[in-house]
Amino acid sequence: MAKASTKSQHPGLALRAARIEQGLTLRALSARIDMPFSTLSKLENGKMAMTYDKLVRLAQGLGVDIGSLVAAAAPAAQPPAAVGRRSVQRAGRWPGASSERHTHHYPAADLLGKMMVPIIIEVKARSVDELGGLVRHSGEEYLYILSGGMELHSDLYAPLPLARGDSVYFDSGMAHAYVWVGEEPCRVLSICAGPGMQRMAQSAGKSWDLVSSD
Repeated sequence: MAKASTKSQHPGLALRAARIEQGLTLRALSARIDMPFSTLSKLENGKMAMTYDKLVRLAQGLGVDIGSLVAAAAPAAQPPAAVGRRSVQRAGRWPGASSERHTHHYPAADLLGKMMVPIIIEVKARSVDELGGLVRHSGEEYLYILSGGMELHSDLYAPLPLARGDSVYFDSGMAHAYVWVGEEPCRVLSICAGPGMQRMAQSAGKSWDLVSSD
């Protein structure tokens, strides 16, 4: 698996370094991952924010660990040590990022330096192929089904059906994907912990909008 350079200051430069290291042109990478050439160009030049969905597709297409595309970003200044930090999000006022495959809501997005990253995900993809394949990243993940049903696909286990109220804790280093089943909209709470997760959330957060939870 190729390694992305870590000398850059934002994810776009790390993406460019990984692409050049593999001898790929922008158009070649565009064709490989089915992402518009113009989008890739904007990502590399820092003119478009890296959402989680884009990071997943790029990491899969380049064969790199997803964290390597954000590890090079300059670390955000850590807040001063304090007792009693908290972040409150009111219903329907979650920062979020959307794509055709998932919608991600980021509770506690304003709280930097978190030990874990909570994400509320609306699962939309009907197959692993629609997602562009399985993805892996360092750390661990907890998944709780809030509504609807899905399958957790992985490279080590048979697809795991999960319905409302079910939960699973798993190693994120195991390649995995969320696939929507049934007709009721599927929403899950994902809590991720591990190196790179905070940076990943901050990178996606550069294009956050207030997305309704309705």
